[in-house]
Amino acid sequence: MKPLRIHEEAESEIRATIARYERACPGLGSEFWGEVQHTLALILERPAIRAIVRRVSVRGTARRMPLRRFPYFIVYRDRDQDIEMIALAHTSRLPGYWRTRGV
Repeated sequence: MKPLRIHEEAESEIRATIARYERACPGLGSEFWGEVQHTLALILERPAIRAIVRRVSVRGTARRMPLRRFPYFIVYRDRDQDIEMIALAHTSRLPGYWRTRGV
């Protein structure tokens, strides 16, 4: 299994989203983090599990996997040396804002 690398902007997105959920309802941020961890574990086990995202400027092949309970998806790419998480993107806010990361 390849190691996971999280893009610094994706890490900031995770932290901000956890904090937002935690402010809205104590404990919800932890539930969100658990869902992110679960989804990342699935990606690491089977990187090709999701369809390729078309028209993306990142080097390599970008894929995205939705979270089950929250309106977010994880954008990642399977590289030779690791799996890189490019973004934690909301399903309907600012679509495609992350498309130039990792060019």
